Amino acid sequence: MKIVVDDLSGPEIAEFLTAHVDQLRAISPPESTHVLDLDELRRPEVTVWSMRETGDVIGCAALKELDADHAELKSMRIAPTHQNRGLASRLLAHITASAQQRGFSRLSLETGSSDFFEPARRLYAKHGFTPCEPFANYQPDPNSTFLTKRF
Repeated sequence: MKIVVDDLSGPEIAEFLTAHVDQLRAISPPESTHVLDLDELRRPEVTVWSMRETGDVIGCAALKELDADHAELKSMRIAPTHQNRGLASRLLAHITASAQQRGFSRLSLETGSSDFFEPARRLYAKHGFTPCEPFANYQPDPNSTFLTKRF
């Protein structure tokens, strides 16, 4: 298993991220779906990592620079066939370390508030993320949970 910066040019990562976008759009109201599509993930302020095992994409996550001190975790996903193996923790630790190395002092995220997102909220809490007010361009939303971690 390896975690690498992904240029998003391969069909495997495109398919993996398309499934992610489709799933989130299917379970969240349109006004509460904040997932980035491939074009948005290709913006210069976003870095995407893919987690690969024997060449297959089994996970991904992105870091979006909000300002010189603050970044946002986006598009975190582990393939359903690879969940409950500690891979999400490994990927989150990798992204967090990368954010620190780049000089960010805060890493924040938005995730859903429904039961579907409970495992994600538990993962983030385990890694030191705490509730916060909406940040960047987010607005209060009963379908969203906002979390942050300071370094």
